[in-house]
Amino acid sequence: MVDRAPSKGDRRREQIMNLLKRQGRVTIQEMIEKFDCSEATARRDLDVLERQGGIIRSLGGAQLESPAASGREISFFEKKQLLWLEKEAIAAQAAKLVEEGDVVGLTGGTTTFLIARELKLRRGITVVTNAVNIAMELSESDGVQVVLTGGVMRRNSFELCGPLAERIIEGINIGIMFMGIDGIAEEQGLTTFSEQEADIARLMLKRSLRSYAVFDHTKAGRTSLFSMAPLTTLTGCITNKIPDEPLRAFLEANGIALHLAETGLDS
Repeated sequence: MVDRAPSKGDRRREQIMNLLKRQGRVTIQEMIEKFDCSEATARRDLDVLERQGGIIRSLGGAQLESPAASGREISFFEKKQLLWLEKEAIAAQAAKLVEEGDVVGLTGGTTTFLIARELKLRRGITVVTNAVNIAMELSESDGVQVVLTGGVMRRNSFELCGPLAERIIEGINIGIMFMGIDGIAEEQGLTTFSEQEADIARLMLKRSLRSYAVFDHTKAGRTSLFSMAPLTTLTGCITNKIPDEPLRAFLEANGIALHLAETGLDS
C-alpha cells in the first residue's frame, strides 16, 4: 500500500503544532496572519488537532495541553518545547532577586535551568544544585562557584537523588532557593511527579533562608502525585500570570509574595 503524501492542510497543521510547542498557545488571528488562511480554515484546523489530542481549545485560539493535565511525567527535553518564552521571562525575574555573595539553590527543571543561564555572567555567587545539566550550564562561568550534590541521576530530569545527595545537602546553608514544581494548589501545596525529587526539594527548602517556587501559569491550581511542602514554607512565587482564586487569595492571606514576569505576550 502506498502512503498518501501529506496534504497542504496536513503540513499547515504540523506547522501549527510546532508553533504551539514553541510558545504554548496560538490565537485564530495569529494563524490567519502566519499561515495565510481564512478564519473558518483556522478553526477547522484547531478542531482537527483537538480531536488528535494534545491541545485545548480556548476563547479565540488554543493552547498546548498542560503536562500536569496529562497525568504523566515528561522529560526535560519535552518540557523545553512548552512555554519557553514565558519560562525565560520567569527566569529573568528570578535572577533579579539574586545579589553578589548569595548562595543560590536550584532544583532541576526547565525554568531553573534558564535561571542558571541568567546567572552565568554574574560574579561572586555560589549555586547549589542537584541537577547535572544545570551544573554543566554553569561550568564555564568564572564568577559562579558550583556545588553539585552526589546521588543517582534520574534520566527524565537530570536530578541527582537518594541518600548521598541528602547527606550533602544536610551540611549546606542556602541563602535563596528557586524550586521547579509540577503543580501548586492552596491545599496540596507544592507537588511533583517524583517521590525522590520531592524528598530532595523538601530538604533544600529546610536549608534555605528564602525560597521561591518558579512556575508557568499552567501549573497553578494543579496537583501532581507527591507533595513537597505546604505553600506557607515559601517566601514567594514567581510566575507569568496572576493565579485564579482561591490560590491568589491564599498567597495574599499568608504573606507570600507574588512576582509577575513580563513576557510581552498577550494574556
